[in-house]
Amino acid sequence: MQLLILVLNKEEYLEDVLSLFVELDVSGATILDSVGMGRILSHDIPLFAGFRDLIVGNRPYNKTIFTVVDDNVIADIVKDLKGICGDFADPGTGLIFSLPINKVWGMREEDD
Repeated sequence: MQLLILVLNKEEYLEDVLSLFVELDVSGATILDSVGMGRILSHDIPLFAGFRDLIVGNRPYNKTIFTVVDDNVIADIVKDLKGICGDFADPGTGLIFSLPINKVWGMREEDD
């Protein structure tokens, strides 16, 4: 199993991402509102206020999505997410990564 984490910079893709998860039988996800470090530094910390001009055009808020998926679907999910969101190598798209999970409690089959 893998913990898939998607930081989605373009919130307008959220519905498409969740529809994809349903199509791929991803049974649940947690969605958090999030803010990037650059936004906090440039708007909330006066010392870094000069950086505001560097983030013009960047989106101030993100959605961070966590979900647990089987190892065998990670490649398909990433491929399809790129189809929805664009290449994650492009600035402003977001970030996606996965981490291995040894054990999960609170999911149907994995409870012991």
